Amino acid sequence: MEDFYLILVSMGYGHQRTGFPLKKFAFQTLNANDYEGIPKRDKEIWKSTKSFYETISRMKNFPLLGNFLFWAFDRLQKIPQFYPKRDLSQPTLSLKTTYSLFKKNWMRHLFQKLSQKPLPVISTFFTPAFALEFFGYQEEIFLVVCDADVSRSWAPLFPQKSKIKYFVPTKEVKERLKMYGVKEENIFFTGYPLPLESEEDLKAALKVRLLNLDPFKNYFSKYQKIIENTLGPLPPASFRPLTLLFSVGGAGAQKEIGFQILRSLREKILQQKIKIVLSCGIRQEVKNYFLEAIEKLNLASCLNKSLEILFEESVDDYFEKFNQTLKNVDILWTKPSELSFYSALGIPIIVAPPIGSQEEFNLNYLVKSGFGIFQENPKYTHQWLFDWLEKGYLAECAMEGFLEGERNGTEKILKIVSRS
Repeated sequence: MEDFYLILVSMGYGHQRTGFPLKKFAFQTLNANDYEGIPKRDKEIWKSTKSFYETISRMKNFPLLGNFLFWAFDRLQKIPQFYPKRDLSQPTLSLKTTYSLFKKNWMRHLFQKLSQKPLPVISTFFTPAFALEFFGYQEEIFLVVCDADVSRSWAPLFPQKSKIKYFVPTKEVKERLKMYGVKEENIFFTGYPLPLESEEDLKAALKVRLLNLDPFKNYFSKYQKIIENTLGPLPPASFRPLTLLFSVGGAGAQKEIGFQILRSLREKILQQKIKIVLSCGIRQEVKNYFLEAIEKLNLASCLNKSLEILFEESVDDYFEKFNQTLKNVDILWTKPSELSFYSALGIPIIVAPPIGSQEEFNLNYLVKSGFGIFQENPKYTHQWLFDWLEKGYLAECAMEGFLEGERNGTEKILKIVSRS
């Protein structure tokens, strides 16, 4: 295709993961906060924002002061309750502050760089999209939403006058943006841009997954016709053990949950009755934390057998390896980030506590849709996880996600951009 720019922001994994399936189709991909030639002042503004966010996210686990600081920060980006539906178009102080930085030429260089060869732009973060429009970029500007709901920050200062077009993962986001004043004709319900996989490959993976998620056939006995009409006959037996992937977010928060999982499931890991994949992303300190935990629990002999660490030095290599690993995973345990939409691949999600207002709405989306279940106390994973398996709860989540989730977001986005 190669007829659009893809603009990412390397702040956490969310905005980079969202663009990853689109990357190979783009003419050029740039990180708005770290590209060749970026002015020092522009980079410093981005750097201070990223550092502040990551520090606040990690401090949430600290009592009193950490909780207070996170609460105060989250108030600035808090998403209001959806009901009653009302006019929410009044810009916030943080949005006005962002536009004041544009007036001081923040990101003008990015605008000038892209204007040398104007092409449509797909951005996975709102700030670069707003900046390009502010400076008068002449081509189409598209913005991909990566959460089940969004704050007022995602709509421009004067949304009724804006030409920015949105790709949204849920119909609720479409309604929310309309409350913020975005014109309906500028909002496209596409679903989240998931990795490109054939329907046959996804069905084959789900067949094996259901065998591991429903060992006593309690779910299968009730819904055999639906399962076989959707997937075809299941294999006689699974070729691998039950596999759980625990994924740590980009700021490195919640890694302690991973340690509790290991300690609780230690005996089953040693007996190879379950395989645990610990996804560390690109953070060496998170990898080191898990290696120390494995040593402390005397589980080193299980590495590369019933225990695996998923770590890469580059974010693209990490996303690629993560997507490949996911094909042989039965359960994804993670905070309700952009990974919430991976439930559409037929993967049930055990939901860790949300960090921030947008993740609270992602949690609500998962639970209401039946695609995920909020975690019980990780210290007792060895008890409640296997109760859930016996009752078929996670098998039901897997099928609900596959049947009801939207997984053609990448194709829909590319199709719309190609018409621009």
